[in-house]
Amino acid sequence: MASINGNTSSERKHAKSQSTFQFENTSTAIAASQMRNSLNKLADTVPDPKMRKQFETQMDAFFSLFRRYLTDKAKGTAVDWDRIQPPNPEQVIAYDDLPDSVTTEFLSKLVVLKLNGGLGTSMGCVGPKSVIEVREGQSFLDLSVRQIEYLNRKYDVNVPFVLMNSFNTDDDTQSIIKKYEGHNIEIITFNQSQFPRVYRDSLLPVPKDINAPIDSWYPPGHGDLFESLENSGVLDELLSRGKEILFVSNADNLGAVVDFKILSHMVESKSEYIMELTDKTRADVKGGTIIDYDGSVRLLEIAQVPKDHTEDFKSIKKFKYFNTNNIWINLKAMKRIVENNELQLEIIPNSKTISVGKGESDINVLQLETAVGAAIRHFKSAHGVNVPRRRFLPVKTCSDLLLVKSDLYSLSHGTLEVSPGRFGPAPLIKLGGHFKKVSDFQKRIPHMPKIVELDHLTITGNVNLGKGVVLKGTVIIVCSDGQKIDIPNGSILENVVITGNLSILEH
Repeated sequence: MASINGNTSSERKHAKSQSTFQFENTSTAIAASQMRNSLNKLADTVPDPKMRKQFETQMDAFFSLFRRYLTDKAKGTAVDWDRIQPPNPEQVIAYDDLPDSVTTEFLSKLVVLKLNGGLGTSMGCVGPKSVIEVREGQSFLDLSVRQIEYLNRKYDVNVPFVLMNSFNTDDDTQSIIKKYEGHNIEIITFNQSQFPRVYRDSLLPVPKDINAPIDSWYPPGHGDLFESLENSGVLDELLSRGKEILFVSNADNLGAVVDFKILSHMVESKSEYIMELTDKTRADVKGGTIIDYDGSVRLLEIAQVPKDHTEDFKSIKKFKYFNTNNIWINLKAMKRIVENNELQLEIIPNSKTISVGKGESDINVLQLETAVGAAIRHFKSAHGVNVPRRRFLPVKTCSDLLLVKSDLYSLSHGTLEVSPGRFGPAPLIKLGGHFKKVSDFQKRIPHMPKIVELDHLTITGNVNLGKGVVLKGTVIIVCSDGQKIDIPNGSILENVVITGNLSILEH
């Protein structure tokens, strides 16, 4: 009798889990079906047949991503923390262990690509982030062009410079790059996908037709690089010209210059994919890291980490490196993987809000994104190279801008080089809310202070720096609300804390 009861209980339990699974499967099927119908209706609003075909290709890619998102959600495919290990020595090679190489024979196979889809809004700027002026009147884009132009001229090669734009940046970028027409550089552009945002409650697309407001759409992260490069025809064009290696980096990373050692290592090791990693500091604990997952190399982003393991993920001891997003990819391998539909990049669901207007509540939407680094597990002999920090010099904030504009660096053919007078890593700089926008930063710090001997700088509140200011050691300037601090011209501040009110009038 006991055994019969036991079986009945087991069957009931099993039936319950089955019914839950079936319910979730049904919900997933309904949501997918409704999305497919909505996307078909969206495509019908595109009048031009050629444009409609391109749009349908993008919507097919979006639908594939959306369906995977639903399936993952139903199955609960979170990473199993117990299967995660730090990378083994074969999965990460030290840059210093690579053979010194000045061979230029592989340059003829190289293409340089910048991810140029982002706007400068977080720094209070209008238009593409890559056109923000960073040094001596030159923008990120200007410096990149100078680097490639110098490479082409010095070694008598033609390394194409490719920009992956988004619908947010393309028009402005096309206007800006006209100024490079007389230069020794070939610039190729293509657009990443334009996907519809999704209502978080109904899981239906926000846009109802092709002319819907711009905030109804989103560029789906740089993981979209692979399919967009293929769909644009640029991948085939590059392969037909004998190009084999693509060096990808963020447009705002001033440290991402062509490196002969890594290029030679990529060719000689027959690796299809190399990710540049650098040592993690306390400032980088949220950056994606490379892991060993059941013996294969993978990228782990903080968004994928179970909440109760967030501190483990941030540990500098367990995970020593983070992803710089400087990636080297074999173009033939990329073609094979895209054609065979092998890419299954981890989906990063990103919650956003769309402002409707006064008196109305914001709309909660979802955008599904992927990262280029997540593709590492799909390529043969893929591994990381632990590079010096100088190859990771991003400008995300005006604190970073102060660093790259300062005397800590000099400019040589578009490349920033660290001052020989500097010892140790770059100083830690934290500028408060008064310096958030580039325009405010330029007004408050019109002349860059000398910081070669600076370790740490914090400035908060209504603070202005004069001309010829020298900062050394640890300098903290905190201005309280309603107060003002003006640092006079020619001041030398070393290991000081300045608070309160300070205004010196010059006669």
